[in-house]
This record gives sequence, structure tokens and C-alpha cells, in this order.
Amino acid sequence: MSNTASKKTLIIMVAVFVLPVVMAKLALDNDWFTKGATNKGQLLAPTINMSALLKDAEPKWRLLYVMPNECDAVCENALFSINQVWLALGKESDRAQAVVVTSDSSDQVAIAALADYPFVETLPVTMPTALASSSVYIVDTQNNAMLFYEIKDDRKDAVMESRNMLADIRKLLKLSRIG
Repeated sequence: MSNTASKKTLIIMVAVFVLPVVMAKLALDNDWFTKGATNKGQLLAPTINMSALLKDAEPKWRLLYVMPNECDAVCENALFSINQVWLALGKESDRAQAVVVTSDSSDQVAIAALADYPFVETLPVTMPTALASSSVYIVDTQNNAMLFYEIKDDRKDAVMESRNMLADIRKLLKLSRIG
């Protein structure tokens, strides 16, 4: 084989194997494609460890909401949403739990109104949480809040966000063997 032929072969081999790697790196660095994230909620980075609140709880996926001092339209929509999502899980609902975190300063009238949602459990706490009362959180089986959904005061927007919650929790339950 001549020297020119071996140089051509080397150049072709480099082009075949190195060029795709270089192009992939450029595509990643310059965001030339949409990334593969399919979650509809917003990821918490880093996650928030909820083990102090849920220390004796069995491993389950949780839809968690923190009851504010005064339950407004956002609060009512959040309570409605976590109840509806839990109900929509159907046969998978035994692997999930709808939880409302309450404190002494939480709206007592709204806590009493939770009787309308028999599947929503309350979790009384004495310490404040780092979670916002305008969002619903998905807490994994290791007690880490990992996704959140901003709840709006408009019922239609809240229903749309409930659909997003349901899609994400169904996907998580499908992929998880725990809980």
C-alpha cells in the first residue's frame, strides 16, 4: 500500500469516528436540540429533605401541600388538586398519599373543611417548613421533595396543573418499585 493511500485511509477513519463525536459535543454545548426531560413539574435542585417531617411514615410517593395562615383561592385549588390527583391514580393510589402539612398558625377553618376530602391526610407540625404554600410538591419514597407545581388562583389553571401532577406521578409510580 502506498503512502498516499494509507494517509487517505487514516483521514477517512478519523472522519468516520471522530467527526460524529465532535458534532455531538457541539450540539450539546450549543443547545441545537430539545433535551429529553419529560417532567411537567419544576425540578427542585437540590431536593429538600423532608425526613424530619415524615420520620415514621412508610415509604410512599406523596403529594404534599403546606396549609397557609389564611386559605385563599390558591389554597383551595391546591387542596382540590391533590385530592383529585390522588383519586385519579385509581388502583395505584395505595402507593401514594395526599398530605397537607398544618401548624398552629394554619387556617383552622380550612383544616376543618378538609373533612370534605376524606383521602387527604393532615400532618400537624410544630416547626416551620422550607416549602412555599403556593405550591404542591411531589415527595419521593426517600422523603425528598423533588418536583413542585405552582398553583394559581384561577380554577382552570389549577386543573391544568393537576393534569401535569397526575402525568408526573403516574410516570414516577410506573418507574419506581418502591412505595
